[in-house]
Amino acid sequence: MDITHHQPGAPVTSAPPPSPPSPAPPTGQTAQAAQPAPPQKDTRALATVMHTAFFLLLGASVARFLLRHPDEPRTPWIIALGITLALLYVLGPALGAAPTLRRLIWLGLVVAVWVVLVVLAPSFAWCAVPLFYTALRTLPPRAAVVLVALLTVFVVAAQLRLAQTSGPGEPFDPNLLLAPPAVAALATAVFIHMERQAAAQRTLIDDLIRTRRELAATERRAGTLAERQRLSMEIHDTLAQHLSSQQMLLQAADRTWDTDPGTARSHVRTATAITARGLAEARRLVHDLAPPELSDGAGLPDALRALDAGPDIAVRFHLEGAPAPLPARAEQALLRIAQGALANVREHSGARTAALTLSFLGDQVVLDVADDGHGFTRLRASTGERGHGLPAMRARVRQLGGTLTIESTAGEGTVLSASIPLEPTP
Repeated sequence: MDITHHQPGAPVTSAPPPSPPSPAPPTGQTAQAAQPAPPQKDTRALATVMHTAFFLLLGASVARFLLRHPDEPRTPWIIALGITLALLYVLGPALGAAPTLRRLIWLGLVVAVWVVLVVLAPSFAWCAVPLFYTALRTLPPRAAVVLVALLTVFVVAAQLRLAQTSGPGEPFDPNLLLAPPAVAALATAVFIHMERQAAAQRTLIDDLIRTRRELAATERRAGTLAERQRLSMEIHDTLAQHLSSQQMLLQAADRTWDTDPGTARSHVRTATAITARGLAEARRLVHDLAPPELSDGAGLPDALRALDAGPDIAVRFHLEGAPAPLPARAEQALLRIAQGALANVREHSGARTAALTLSFLGDQVVLDVADDGHGFTRLRASTGERGHGLPAMRARVRQLGGTLTIESTAGEGTVLSASIPLEPTP
């Protein structure tokens, strides 16, 4: 609270609150892309269903061939190729879903063994449906669609061949020509749609994770700026005020050293005491930033009662209402406001007395600091290094949801009032 008291009619200066720096944009570390999302449960479930369906169709095809052609010479080949196809298919999940060279070679071997099986026994054609899914997962979309179309053509040819061998005299069944393409088109459309939805979901999750990281970084940065502002207010209200008092006392001692050595020594002793308090404040800032006046169980009334404004100003303390427990932040804020106000009274007002009044009003606590100094008529902005006290007081009160008011009349002193709301007491 750097309010400069002058003679009646003289303007008084106070610096406006400093504008807090705007938060910097998130750094590259906070804006890193999130890791890819893990596979979705529905994707794993679909893969399990397709793998199970493949082995069921493969086993049914082998059983059908053995039941209808038990003694043919090609039977051992069918069994060997069926086992080979099953073993190759089992190796697929171990190679992953990415289109690597090993994965492509594996897919080519599976398709080749299946083609040979279909040539020897057309009933193995329906194993192509799980192979559609495998091709769509392994290859890029366009290549996968081409492979699915080729497999579908092969399935149609196998079905027509199977129909001719089972009953040459039966009429032509259009389902043999239309059903495989329809099934292939449906399976391809469903898979591509699900892949697009999964990709969109992964992108959304990545964006949400990235946004959350950026928000966390912004909050940390805002907390850092708020803590810096709080520390600047702490330093201003303690160390800066003590140094200012020491300067005034030492200057006064220097002026009276030759003419009044006793008074000069008194000023030096007072400056020494203020230096000790400043040292305690500095140590507190280094350690836990807790006001020493409020340590060791001392309450706010005791801390305010112990304050002084220098050797030439009498400070009186009044307590009104029944004291109630206050939050630590409220106690620290009111104590710092009182210290800053008394420092201003000492430096600028020309007052002989100052009064501190702490009032507990149930739903709020009010601190009044009054002096009988010169007073002032208006406030104006000031430049230079001074003028940080009043903005610091307003910031402290604002952080606690309270209000700060200043009333002054030229020649009649100044009254500063800080009001902080409290939790309602039963």
